[in-house]
Amino acid sequence: MRLRVKTAFWALALLALQCGSGAAADGLKVAIGMHGNWEDSPCDMGTRAGIFQRHEIKLDLLYTHGAGEALQAVLSGSVDIGVGVGTAGVMAAFAKGAPVRVIGSATTGTNDIYWYVRADSPLRSLKDAKPETTISYSTAGAATNFFVIGLIRVNGIQAKPVATGDMQSTMTQVMTGQVDVGFAAPPIGLPQLEEGKIRIVARASDIPSTRDQTVRVIIVNANKLAQNRDLIKRFMQAYAESVDWMYSDPRALQAYRDYSGTPERFTRKVMQEFYVKEMLDPYRISGVDAVMKDAIDFKFLRQPLDEAQLKELFQVPQRAK
Repeated sequence: MRLRVKTAFWALALLALQCGSGAAADGLKVAIGMHGNWEDSPCDMGTRAGIFQRHEIKLDLLYTHGAGEALQAVLSGSVDIGVGVGTAGVMAAFAKGAPVRVIGSATTGTNDIYWYVRADSPLRSLKDAKPETTISYSTAGAATNFFVIGLIRVNGIQAKPVATGDMQSTMTQVMTGQVDVGFAAPPIGLPQLEEGKIRIVARASDIPSTRDQTVRVIIVNANKLAQNRDLIKRFMQAYAESVDWMYSDPRALQAYRDYSGTPERFTRKVMQEFYVKEMLDPYRISGVDAVMKDAIDFKFLRQPLDEAQLKELFQVPQRAK
């Protein structure tokens, strides 16, 4: 019976994709910094639910090995939109004249990202790190790159930051002893935590200034925005509706399991303890001045962006009524 219900649900979603309103869908290429974690799933989940199709949008999704790669794909024009890209890295690219604009928030707050070690590691916290201790981030310019620098500073330690790519490959590198401290965001790592194979030694929220910042954003190539602003506005409306659906429809739990392979008990934990809905509100931009200050302190920016630059960079559409 459950199989029949599940099949019927996806059949309806496919019908919505095929039929829509009868008009040809506008295509958008989207680079996403990670595959499998909750915050980066609205594009896939919204497509499964038929939401982007109702807005006459067809998404071509590309999953990268980190937000830095997603940023570079947008800058080169090989994709139109990037999701989950570190705000400081975007500011730094914009300050250098890169054709990038912010059209929404991917995540506000830092309750989600954590750093961990194997259960047999001698490190009990990051304060135990030594100069030779390797601590991972995804790619240069990603939010995790920014946070690692911040964690080293707030803990008053020396350690060796290492780019390890996506969270799944990072887990492999930690478990095989190639890297001492790995990073993850739920649901990645929850099974290993439950089984006692890894221990959390730090969180991004240990950096006090980041707790209310919009730390990862949704970006668009500036030329694409200039060419089709209405399409980008429709994308953001569909994205916001997808987030609403993820937190309101029980079928989203099964959709997320099909997308990521995550058991429902972990998905519920993710939603309740790591990603409250307000964190994923794409129209909420918070703590920009604090982001810039940290970006300067952590050597991402030489000087803050002025008011005119911020207005040019942040072009978030108005929330749909």
